[in-house]
Amino acid sequence: MTDLGSVPWPAAPIRTERLVLRAAEARDRAGFVELYASQEVHTYLGGARPREELEREMPAVPGRWPGSFVVALDGAMIGQVLLRRAAEHSRPAAVGKVDLGYLFLPRAWGHGYGAEACRAALDWLDGVLPGEPVVLATQTANIRSLRLAAELGFTEVERFRAWEAEQWLGLRPAASV
Repeated sequence: MTDLGSVPWPAAPIRTERLVLRAAEARDRAGFVELYASQEVHTYLGGARPREELEREMPAVPGRWPGSFVVALDGAMIGQVLLRRAAEHSRPAAVGKVDLGYLFLPRAWGHGYGAEACRAALDWLDGVLPGEPVVLATQTANIRSLRLAAELGFTEVERFRAWEAEQWLGLRPAASV
């Protein structure tokens, strides 16, 4: 995955009804460690990384690249939304398109924050890179992620096998410009 090219970054914070999407800051480091060390979060992502390893290797300000948004609720990090260009991908249909990814802490699940944050990030993308189609890949076993993809307007392009599990690739067509 690569960045989004000439998109100005960091982006101005994006405010939704309940959330703020913003560039990462040093105060988010503990949240990133918790997010990447969570077995629950990584159930469908190949497993979490050891907390000790993350504490040792994570930079003071993690996740600082164009398209990486911290999702904050009442000032505290609850997740991350990622928009990256799929320069290389296991599926030809995804290559060159913007790829949407998201991770949320388990305590944030079930409140609609994922949909709210992803919708805001996609609206931002439509503003800075109009006409860009977006792809999203998830395991078919991840029912919550499949529901979110459908809610965001992604439709199935194909299913494939990778990482010893069936995967789903969805596409959100380019927004009208």
